[in-house]
Amino acid sequence: MHQLQQSDRHYQLSGAGDDYHATVTLETPEAGIELVHIRLTTERPAVPPVIRLAWEQPITDIHGVWHPNGGRNRGIIPDWGAGYVSKLTVSSPVVCLFSGAGRNRMTFAFSDTLNPVECKAGVHEETAVFHCSVTLFEEPMAPFSSYEATLRVDCRDLAYYDSLNHVQMWWSGLPGLSPSSVPAPAREPMYSTWYSFHQKLAPAEVEEMCRLAKGIGCESVIMDDGWQTSDNSRGYAYCGDWEVCVDKIPDMKAHVQRVHGLGMKYLLWYSVPFIGMKSKAWGEFEDKMLYTIESRGWGIVDPRFPEIREYLIGIYETAMRNWDLDGFKLDFVDSFNLPKEAKHEYGNGRDYISVPDAVDRLMTDILMRLRRIKPDVMIEFRQAYVGPYMRKYGNMFRAADCPNDSVENRVRTIDIRLLCGNTAAHADPIMWNPGDPVESAALQLISVLFAVPQISVRLDLLPVKHREMTAFWLDFWKEHRAVLLDGHLEPHHPELLYPLVEASNEDTLITAAYERTVVTLNRELPETVILVNGTRTAGMVVELDRSSGQRTVEVLNCTGQVVEQFTQHMEAGIHLISVPPGGVVSLRARRALFM
Repeated sequence: MHQLQQSDRHYQLSGAGDDYHATVTLETPEAGIELVHIRLTTERPAVPPVIRLAWEQPITDIHGVWHPNGGRNRGIIPDWGAGYVSKLTVSSPVVCLFSGAGRNRMTFAFSDTLNPVECKAGVHEETAVFHCSVTLFEEPMAPFSSYEATLRVDCRDLAYYDSLNHVQMWWSGLPGLSPSSVPAPAREPMYSTWYSFHQKLAPAEVEEMCRLAKGIGCESVIMDDGWQTSDNSRGYAYCGDWEVCVDKIPDMKAHVQRVHGLGMKYLLWYSVPFIGMKSKAWGEFEDKMLYTIESRGWGIVDPRFPEIREYLIGIYETAMRNWDLDGFKLDFVDSFNLPKEAKHEYGNGRDYISVPDAVDRLMTDILMRLRRIKPDVMIEFRQAYVGPYMRKYGNMFRAADCPNDSVENRVRTIDIRLLCGNTAAHADPIMWNPGDPVESAALQLISVLFAVPQISVRLDLLPVKHREMTAFWLDFWKEHRAVLLDGHLEPHHPELLYPLVEASNEDTLITAAYERTVVTLNRELPETVILVNGTRTAGMVVELDRSSGQRTVEVLNCTGQVVEQFTQHMEAGIHLISVPPGGVVSLRARRALFM
């Protein structure tokens, strides 16, 4: 066991055994931040044993745990519970322990975002301390002769969301992890065919939805699953050939041209690793699978074969050239897993030992070769494969499926935002029942204000009020995108699923309340303050810690109609503002007039 005691924490590295020479060193670049560097070497390449770096943290003023796949559970786990696993295509190795006031108490992150890592902070019941650890090599690992990685521990007293933002900036600065550039269309609202059509696609109907979507502010369409098969059972047994089903879409190029003619970009869905047993490609590649799902009728290809990588890349290149595509939704890349009973192999046609290394090569080459055709190509990945490595290849991160669930969509988009930097965070496509009260349907859009909205309803079947509401909120989002996407993001109370979220720049503060709560504005207010009522109850309670002078108040309902306008002197104290359910109020400073 290797021990390091040069700070308040006692770091222990265990498991290296006699075959590896292990070193642990500590660096303190600034007060409150520790970098623990580990290095393993051996004389000849070998499969590493399970290695664990462990330390303790007293549980003082810690009331919740944030990690990228937390979902609705922000609770503290015991030390005998499972940790949080991440790798290239799943999550990220970071854990944040925060106070009841949302302050960082300890955020730790690991530099190896390629290989499987388990991060853990579990309560030791006998002593009321966290047993923290980072565990390496529990999953099959390719042999190596040297390995280096760094644990970053941040105990500074700052907002938890700022500590997480510093983690993503740290990752982005590491060698080989520079994020992909984000083209402007990736930051515009989009229309998705998934919930509105599923696999029952017809060009004329999709084009009509595009026409209507363009009219309310959508600038791209994502054609999802179904274009490649006549089978509408939602399985993947027919995936792999990626030929257009002519019974559904007789002329894909002409269809894309018509959508382009509406002024919209076109993205197409592919399930990257799946080859179905009913495809023509199965006969060619059935012996080059990582594993197969016999009961479902498809396999997951092994990217360590260069011909597999070339086949997949060629599919996307040909589609982009032949159909003039603007981007791709590349799905299910988290399925590139080596089964536990399998071994890392080399030779017999494979040019990589490590599956993560081969996936990195595949995704890197996909982006490089598509950019040769269109430098501003858009690539969408779906949660939970939205980690630091995925930022290299993709420029759109979308929330995992949560149809008609506004709360889940809010939680998932905010979780993505906290670590994605300038990569465009997208909502899961928004859908609702046309019979839903318009104020209730509005919550689907209001809940994802701080991400790029995707719409997936049959716009032609919506009541007029619903269409007015959708158009209003998309207009609102576009008008304030610079604040909503690029402003300083402050999602409060993650343990309560972000009931209050704020974004601000020098000129504007936007606050969305998703529960009946007091909106505390304890800061010098900018010229424009916008309060969004993300609830089904009327009225918002605002508390000011100082006077903000005369303000012009404008209250709108959920469809954008002006309900009330007046001028009010905003003194310090409590103010009850009558905002309709799903409505919005703006408070604009009145400027003095000089003759």
